[in-house]
Amino acid sequence: MCDFIFTPLAAAATTAGGATAGATTIAGGLATALQVVGLATSIAAPIMQANAAADAERDYAAQLEAQAAQTRSLNAVQDQRTRAEYRRAIAQQRANFSERNLDLGSPSAEFLGQTAAREMAFASQSVRQTGQAQTTELTNQANARRSRARIRTMTGGFTAASNALEGVPQIWPELLE
Repeated sequence: MCDFIFTPLAAAATTAGGATAGATTIAGGLATALQVVGLATSIAAPIMQANAAADAERDYAAQLEAQAAQTRSLNAVQDQRTRAEYRRAIAQQRANFSERNLDLGSPSAEFLGQTAAREMAFASQSVRQTGQAQTTELTNQANARRSRARIRTMTGGFTAASNALEGVPQIWPELLE
């Protein structure tokens, strides 16, 4: 009587064990495939993020360079206007001397003319130096942004390599042998 009950149960257990082994093989393959996809994502994601950040840094550097070029142009115009303003003042001073019938060759007139010319040169130099300082600052900022872009790209590559070196042995431990 025991054989009658236990024999079919043993056969069923053997069949279920075979099906379980087959299901385990399929599940193991699926798990490995998911690990590979996860590893690929952990490698690709830092590279993509780093490239996006580097592109943003390079775009900002280009904007800073455009701003530096615009600053140079505006500075040249401001310098021209400053010089023109002083030339008008010097011409007005000569006109005032002529109105009063003062000799333009007198030492006082020459001294005043030379002083006005020095002031014009000083004001012009001040405008140019201010513009040069602004341009230099913008150029330095652009260079720093380009350096950050290179660093971000390298960091993304190193992070991806680190993820690969950590993840590959977990999926394929036989590589460590």
